[in-house]
Amino acid sequence: MNLIEVSNLSYSVSNQTILNDISFTLKKGEYLNIIGPNGSGKTTLVELITNLIKPTEGTIKINETNIGYLPQKLNLKKNFPITVKEVIKSGVLNTKLLSDENIMKWLKMMGIGELLNEKMHVLSGGQQQRVFIIRTLINEPSILILDEPTSALDPDFREGFNIFLKSLCEKKQITIINVTHDLSELNLKNTKVLYIDKEIKYYGDSINFKELEHGGVSHV
Repeated sequence: MNLIEVSNLSYSVSNQTILNDISFTLKKGEYLNIIGPNGSGKTTLVELITNLIKPTEGTIKINETNIGYLPQKLNLKKNFPITVKEVIKSGVLNTKLLSDENIMKWLKMMGIGELLNEKMHVLSGGQQQRVFIIRTLINEPSILILDEPTSALDPDFREGFNIFLKSLCEKKQITIINVTHDLSELNLKNTKVLYIDKEIKYYGDSINFKELEHGGVSHV
């Protein structure tokens, strides 16, 4: 059974087509990288999937309710006095996951175990991004939707994080949709690629896509 079904999805604003006739399916435990040039509609697509905006045409069916979503940009007011622990707890849906021990487990996993009680505004952009990633992951979602989650992360951590995401698919059967500009992420085995530029240019296996990579695709 498909966990996500996107059928003939289109979205327009003021007679301008943002997305046209997008269709794809994902089963439980599949990993999809969405790529495309700037302005190609990647963020619009995930906003449609997460029901933040409504399609002009087409349908989206999701056979799951526990969905984690990390948007591309998270607004954090300068000098707002909120701690790392408070940010993470604000996203916890299951009280069983609220313990400091559980939060510390995630902080250590993300390499920021010393920051539990730090104020968010004193953290670097990369550290803040790791906190928001934890806030998204801590609920152990069945579907994980990430819009450029590694853009603020250093290259070494980025590589390890991508491997960690892949392990969530393989070991916990979490279905992942990952919007990315980093084509090195397409080297992950047994993952899919959806390459869009307002419409679908390629949908299929990552390895096959890497073999076809030429003629403008490298400008993603």
